[in-house]
Amino acid sequence: MNPQPYLQLDRVIHEKGRLAIMSMLAASPELSFTELREALAMTDGNLTTHIRTLQEAGYVSITKSFQNRRPLTTCALTAAGKKAFTNYINLLEQIVEQTKPRQADGI
Repeated sequence: MNPQPYLQLDRVIHEKGRLAIMSMLAASPELSFTELREALAMTDGNLTTHIRTLQEAGYVSITKSFQNRRPLTTCALTAAGKKAFTNYINLLEQIVEQTKPRQADGI
């Protein structure tokens, strides 16, 4: 088995909380902090820490605004985040393919 794909996995994305955030943002143009927190059952502090790590890596952009006079924080993947997530998923697919049991010819 070739260990190369394992070594190339992006450690910023690989942590399960950040992988969950990236997955949700990849499926939606943007999500509010509250939507992410509720969907992922994370505490405010935990989610803030993960989002900050993703933002520092350039994978997530944060927008702060007001909606009905209440603060609204939204998150979205950046172009670099979309590319990094696609690369991450492609590497996972390679790992899955190389670990699938091979069937003998004719069986």
